[in-house]
Amino acid sequence: MLPPQQSLSATDQIQNLILESADFEDFLNELARFSAHQMAGDGDDALCGITLLRDRKAATIGWSSDSAREVDEIQYSLSQGPCLTAAEEEREVHVPDLFEEDRWGPDYASAVASHGLRSVLSLPFNLQGEAKAALNLYSDVPHKFDDRATAKARGYTREISQALRLAVRFSLHSDSAANLRATLESRTIIDIAIGIVMAQNRCSQEAAVSILTEASSNSNTKLRDIAKSLVDSVGGAGTRTHYQEPGQRQAGQTA
Repeated sequence: MLPPQQSLSATDQIQNLILESADFEDFLNELARFSAHQMAGDGDDALCGITLLRDRKAATIGWSSDSAREVDEIQYSLSQGPCLTAAEEEREVHVPDLFEEDRWGPDYASAVASHGLRSVLSLPFNLQGEAKAALNLYSDVPHKFDDRATAKARGYTREISQALRLAVRFSLHSDSAANLRATLESRTIIDIAIGIVMAQNRCSQEAAVSILTEASSNSNTKLRDIAKSLVDSVGGAGTRTHYQEPGQRQAGQTA
């Protein structure tokens, strides 16, 4: 993969990653590598993993290297650690030096330190749903993630949360992860439809996405086709004031 273009915002670069990735897994691994590059700074190396909590199960769904996945999985085997705490409690967790860390018992700190790592920073993503996630950064330098680095990581995580949220949500509503690319290539028409539903129903973005995805599932129609139908109806005759599933009557309408 080519180095990211510095002139683009992180959001734009993440959207490019989505469109250039072969599937959902490829996108998440590219995201982890991109995040590690963004957060390392000063030519240093950093490891990055992305933890997803769903249905009481934790998994690393994206990793910058095999080592990043392995140190994430140490936490899952122990059922505790900074990335699990960050995701579950939706708060930042900072480990300045693993040699001085005892919050999760001696086993966690010693196991991660055995990989040559010294400091950890975990930050939650705002997924606004049942699933929770965290970005996990590791460095072989103690006290690597100082106030400046943490502030940068906090802003970066906040900036890319929407991209990850949409990627996770659409992947869960697709027949397979391979459909993610096609779905997100249609994000313009889908985003317009989401905006229409939000305006017409005076609801949140999350509620609008749920309305569209539920309509897609119930009618066995692709999300993009549902979105296009809605946009066409508003841009054309403009007869609908609220999105409805096929066959549903508006209030006051008679048979």
